[in-house]
Amino acid sequence: MRVLVVEDERDQAESLIDGLRRHGHDTIVAGSGAEALDAFENADLVLLDLGLPDIDGIEVCRRMRAAGDTPIISFAGESAELDRILGLQAGSDDCLERPYSFRELMARIDAVMRRVGARIGGQRRPTLSRGGLSLDSESREVVLDGRPIPLTRKEFDLLHYLASRPGVVVSRQRLMIDVWGHPADVGLSAQASRTIDTHVSSMRSKLRESGWILTVRGVGFRFRQE
Repeated sequence: MRVLVVEDERDQAESLIDGLRRHGHDTIVAGSGAEALDAFENADLVLLDLGLPDIDGIEVCRRMRAAGDTPIISFAGESAELDRILGLQAGSDDCLERPYSFRELMARIDAVMRRVGARIGGQRRPTLSRGGLSLDSESREVVLDGRPIPLTRKEFDLLHYLASRPGVVVSRQRLMIDVWGHPADVGLSAQASRTIDTHVSSMRSKLRESGWILTVRGVGFRFRQE
């Protein structure tokens, strides 16, 4: 499992990273909220310190949750009960009080990942095959003409969503609601629209052929129909 550690204090980060690696996990490190928001889509789990130097940790958590369903465990000081409550309300799957034991953290990680696995398990669909393109929703692997295509978590979600509806025009608003979890009663902002366009552009580049995902000007996108 790839774990993103969001911690601005080097000693805390190094101790946590060492423990995670001993348990066989890969780690990514972010020392600020901005770095965390750039990196979390490539992680299977986020360990988030709520006391960050640039962006408030509660806001970082809220943005991560609005963008997807990556599991988040946050940390707050022993006298910061309000922060722990706000962290849970912002979308954390769990929140630990500092100081905590590493054994307790591993138990919390196991519990959160079991819940996430159970939630995802009921939604799994068979492998999708579209021409020479294959998407495995269980392993989250994409293969094109026998060649593996490395996608981020959100890129896979977006490609799978479109490939499940070949020939259907999907609006940017619908993509933001169904793939990013954006509230249905909130309009599509320019930033959200750019986020979708950036992901589509990245996928096209990785697939080395833009014809898989077609732009419908002024509306959204459709996956080509064989």
